[in-house]
Amino acid sequence: MAAVEINVADHVAHVRLNRPDKHNAIDGEMMHGLIDGAARLAADPSVRVVVLSGNGPSFCSGLDMANFADMASGDLSAGTESVQDAHADLSPGGANRAQQVGWAWHELPVPVLAALRGHVLGGGLNLALGADVRIVAPDATIGFVEVTWGLIPDMSATQSLRRLVGADRAKHLMWAVQRLTGTEALSWGLATEVHDDPLARATELAAHLAQLNPAAVRAIKAVVDDAIGMDSAAGLALEAERSSALLGSPDQVEAVMARLEDRSPEFAG
Repeated sequence: MAAVEINVADHVAHVRLNRPDKHNAIDGEMMHGLIDGAARLAADPSVRVVVLSGNGPSFCSGLDMANFADMASGDLSAGTESVQDAHADLSPGGANRAQQVGWAWHELPVPVLAALRGHVLGGGLNLALGADVRIVAPDATIGFVEVTWGLIPDMSATQSLRRLVGADRAKHLMWAVQRLTGTEALSWGLATEVHDDPLARATELAAHLAQLNPAAVRAIKAVVDDAIGMDSAAGLALEAERSSALLGSPDQVEAVMARLEDRSPEFAG
């Protein structure tokens, strides 16, 4: 049984964490599955949107603590990576393998939607923060736990969280070990939307996105993400550049014609 299940249909990739009896705690196999799965989807031109979810009652409860001692000692017999291995092998964007668990989804050119319920803790929250949109159940349990183990969140959350909530709130959440409900996470800026059935809502949104001009959808993600840290002049120039590239392109023309003719579009991209 694979620790990460991936299915692609109708331009939507469903990525499901699959250790339900462990609340989808991250072990070495799951780490590999997430990183390799993101790379595989990045290379698949048929994929227009990704939905991240977890089988069973929880999205992800964090690192599998049964394997923690093995990881710390470098013992690979339990199927985990050593700390040294997990913090090596940099991606083109500079993320080591541990950081790629979350950052690889941020780097995907297509939208990534996370459907969150149950436990969303530690490494699970690091992973969720790599998504573009987080749809969360109102009674989910969300928070960081790493500092209680003498560590910091090291699967990219230090970078993704401050973009969402600001530096002060990011540090507070990592220090305080505060468990938030889904409703509270929305008010903090950790969640995009609260829904009683996060996976159904994410699937609905994914189907909508898959019917839009894929080049335009990717451009929106790229412009918004790349403009972070730019001054307004540079950000506006980037927006104008990407808009000009879309205008009059075959898929943009198809989007117009489909609307005028009241039919479903057929995009080449």
